[in-house]
Amino acid sequence: MRLRNIKGADEAVLKSPCCIQSPQKHKGLWQDYFGGRNPVHIEIGMGKGQFIMALAKQRPQINYLGIERYTSVLLRALQKTEPDPPANLRFLCIDARTLSDIFACGEVKRIYLNFSDPWPKDRHAKRRLTSAPFLQIYDQILDPSGTLEFKTDNRGLFDFSLEEIPAAGWRIDAFTRDLHHDPTMNEGNIMTEYEEKFSAAGNPIFKLVASR
Repeated sequence: MRLRNIKGADEAVLKSPCCIQSPQKHKGLWQDYFGGRNPVHIEIGMGKGQFIMALAKQRPQINYLGIERYTSVLLRALQKTEPDPPANLRFLCIDARTLSDIFACGEVKRIYLNFSDPWPKDRHAKRRLTSAPFLQIYDQILDPSGTLEFKTDNRGLFDFSLEEIPAAGWRIDAFTRDLHHDPTMNEGNIMTEYEEKFSAAGNPIFKLVASR
């Protein structure tokens, strides 16, 4: 995936009080970082941050960490949150493959994956965020009773995930192929920027919830 580099994005992320530098030093101490015993939820590939920002405002009893690999994308989220970000929301600019270096075993209560890159070519399957290599990483950091929530508009990626997740030893607790017309799974749904765009175009939204 090619992204347009935005001049000054690296510097803005480095200087922002919303972005945690050297997150490895907080491994096992994330609740302490936020100053309490509230559970920690993370969104991997948060994009411009609309989803996780709305969650943080609605649920102050949860601590949220938005994870984005690219500074040019994360910059857009910073522009939305500063200068007065919610106290229970912070951002990490990291590669998801390093999650086990940043979170201790069982430290994360919920993982959100929203409209992840589908990596449609077979040779790139291991790069998909619902592939077995990533599920192994999530297994290391997710609380035993924790859940993984995944939304996409890509049917191929969703079908892949429905097979890959159980094959990796996880359980699919619920799924739908038309989220916005599923009254049970759509209850309380918060839309991402992509979700709004795709839904307005008439595309069905797929969602699943998984646990171990």
